[in-house]
Amino acid sequence: QLQLVESGGGLVQPGGSLRLSCAASGFTLDYYAIGWFRQAPGKEREGVSCISSSGGNTNFADSVKGRFTTSRDSAKNTVYLQVNSLKPEDTAIYFCAAAATLHSSTCPSFYATWDYWGQGTQVTVSS
Repeated sequence: QLQLVESGGGLVQPGGSLRLSCAASGFTLDYYAIGWFRQAPGKEREGVSCISSSGGNTNFADSVKGRFTTSRDSAKNTVYLQVNSLKPEDTAIYFCAAAATLHSSTCPSFYATWDYWGQGTQVTVSS
């Protein structure tokens, strides 16, 4: 069964940090760009970050630039989203998604069709 599973969410105070993980089972992430998305209550889902299959190209939404980073570990078949300097407006369910790309340095548009999605992990930023 092809599956993406997110973990690492939780309750954190403003200014805090978390590391979110996106682990794959049933397939290797090496050939996929991995995107992170989030959806807050009452809001549309938004793209947060992307890392190309090679790991050499990353994109971030303006709202998280300088605070979030993303990386991948092929040996663990896992992609990470490090979220720092968290703000209450970062509160959302965070999802990872995988997209096959023709070129290893490509990140698809957040609005493209992504092939696989995880179930999400809740991040709550509150004092």
